[in-house]
Amino acid sequence: MPKKSPKPRLRVPRGIELLHDPLWNKGTAFTERERDALGLRGLLPPHVLTIEEQEQRVLANLRREPNDLERYVQLISLQDRNETLFYHVVMNHVEEMMPIIYTPTVGQACQQFGLLFRQTRGLYVSAHDRGRVARLLRNWPRRDVRAVVVTDGERILGLGDLGAFGMGIPIGKLSLYTACAGVHPAQCMPVMLDVGTENEALLRDPLYTGLCQRRLRGKAYDALVDEFVTAVHSRWPKALIQFEDFANVNAFRLLARYRKKICTFNDDIQGTAAVTLAGLYSALRITRQALRDQTILFLGAGEAGVGIGELIVSAMQEEGVPTDAARRRCWFVDSHGLVVKGRDNLAEHKLPFAHDHPFCADFLDAIRALKPTAIIGVSAMPKTFTRPVVEAMAELNERPIIFALSNPTSKAECTAEEAYTWSKGRAIYASGSPFPPCTYEGKTFVPGQGNNAYIFPGVGLGVIACEARHVSDRMFAEAAKALAAQVLDSDLAMGRVYPSLQRIQEVSAGIAAAVAACAYRENLARAKKPKDILEFIRSKMWRPQYRSYV
Repeated sequence: MPKKSPKPRLRVPRGIELLHDPLWNKGTAFTERERDALGLRGLLPPHVLTIEEQEQRVLANLRREPNDLERYVQLISLQDRNETLFYHVVMNHVEEMMPIIYTPTVGQACQQFGLLFRQTRGLYVSAHDRGRVARLLRNWPRRDVRAVVVTDGERILGLGDLGAFGMGIPIGKLSLYTACAGVHPAQCMPVMLDVGTENEALLRDPLYTGLCQRRLRGKAYDALVDEFVTAVHSRWPKALIQFEDFANVNAFRLLARYRKKICTFNDDIQGTAAVTLAGLYSALRITRQALRDQTILFLGAGEAGVGIGELIVSAMQEEGVPTDAARRRCWFVDSHGLVVKGRDNLAEHKLPFAHDHPFCADFLDAIRALKPTAIIGVSAMPKTFTRPVVEAMAELNERPIIFALSNPTSKAECTAEEAYTWSKGRAIYASGSPFPPCTYEGKTFVPGQGNNAYIFPGVGLGVIACEARHVSDRMFAEAAKALAAQVLDSDLAMGRVYPSLQRIQEVSAGIAAAVAACAYRENLARAKKPKDILEFIRSKMWRPQYRSYV
């Protein structure tokens, strides 16, 4: 019987090179043998620490910082030095760390990205790189990229055009791919597609790190995006490309252009839709009603709102509601008032939800006219769910569903405390960024966080694990169901319509399994179907543990 060939030895960097590589570096955790074998003797303090001891030092430093922005800087610096330790800390303290590495702090970090810049992370593809993007991608040091998050910075959260400073979003999103779903950090690539900015303050800012020019538009813009997508697909044919924080003018058409050609999705359209639908499923367990009987009014008719509307329509169709009737259950108010057929110059993505109805000039009038059971805020306009709005919803519904989903916290349509107080404790509330628990007349409510972090990491893991060729709408519907199914009765009892973040890795594994199962049913998976999909998914999840190098 022939001998098995020995496994090839990993090429481990040595000395200073090893200490400067965040994927290999263990810092003070290198053992005595490793220090001798890898040329580290004298380059580290002599005391060898365990990862648990390093974690305690990280936490002590973080918790004495005066604010979350300083804590963000500390954590990103740690990520740049030692990714294993970074993820060990984040995964063990996810409820404490997620608001720092993602919303709401990441929005403030993006606004100050030039001042906070320490070390480059991610790939920058600029308008000046047209014609050489494929060559540029060869500079990326990792060979097996499976998850790409790309933004052009035009619509960062609810903050608008932040240009190249928007790079904080792909970095943060991919941190959550790993922290929430165990996607290996070496397989993740954040990308800033820098095509300029219309932000006058940035164009005047001497510390701005991006192209100081007006945004590329039209055919030149499309050509650069197409060159980028083609180059990524050519070098890494199994990679998932997630479009993030593109403006409405580009988001819908880019998704339509590429969704049947490559493995891609738009998180603002599809991820937001899935997490919102999951929240509605959970809320309806409290009200004991069916989705098909709901009337839903949106404040905001951009990519997030319309994406949610389309997925709700699909879910209502599953419950036997005809398409036209399901659409008439979803209504939108934009910056000009109620979206109705009689209005001129409606954007194309709003037309399917433009119904025959008298025009209402403002949101409160629309509530009184339509009598919705749920209102969903995706407007990035803070304080628009006013006291009269919440009180009107409470008059119409015993348990009004109020989702104020705009990010960051400063953009939320109302706070959790406002929703509970103005509804006299009857609101079923969720927000995009976290709000603390609040007490009304002796009862403590824990508001749900309807954040895409519940959805996109699990979807990404499922797609990567089964090597899906495309990402279908059905996958997001299944992801919503899988998320809602993991909300416990104890969560609902305290007003929370999403699972505890402490369970996020378990939740993401369940979502990934549902997505992969859907891919196999739809014949979209390239990997061989395993006997037990959930166990297969779990086997693919990376854990932040130090390996031995000798």
